[in-house]
Amino acid sequence: MTDSRFDALGERLTRTIAGHSSRRSLLARFGAALVGAPLIPLLPVARAQAAPQPPPLSDFARLAQTKDDTKCDYWRYCAIDGLLCTGCGGGVHTCPPGTQASPTSWVGTCMNPTDGKSYLIAYRDCCGRSVCKTEAFCDGGEREMPVYRPQGDNEIIWCFGLNTMAYHCSTAAYVGPA
Repeated sequence: MTDSRFDALGERLTRTIAGHSSRRSLLARFGAALVGAPLIPLLPVARAQAAPQPPPLSDFARLAQTKDDTKCDYWRYCAIDGLLCTGCGGGVHTCPPGTQASPTSWVGTCMNPTDGKSYLIAYRDCCGRSVCKTEAFCDGGEREMPVYRPQGDNEIIWCFGLNTMAYHCSTAAYVGPA
């Protein structure tokens, strides 16, 4: 029988390995590999790959704009619920003349599309006059909290602590970065 060169090379390699190692050392290496294999996901490469991804943008955040504060899609109005004071003679953060800002407010976290950062916004109701006659009624329920967290609930009339509970409009004051 003639052996091919490949078979001869394979035999020589196998005999060399067998001559320099024992069954015990082979079993020890196999055991070490078996014990060490589960540790591979702990390597930095695996952790970098599993880094947390930023949360997906909400519908409001994708469509938000920064130019016209009289529209419901203005970036600060992500959690507002009510009539915009910008359409009632006030500003984004100021009440119209003849009304008072409520001493309490609800808060929301809105993303500014210009810089992609989130900011804390305090929403205050302006009270003291009848409801403003404007078509700018907005109901931004982004991250709206249930009633057991009233500081995040935009369904409450926040005119507590004033002489009157008459709701007029709502403002959206910038508080700071979230």
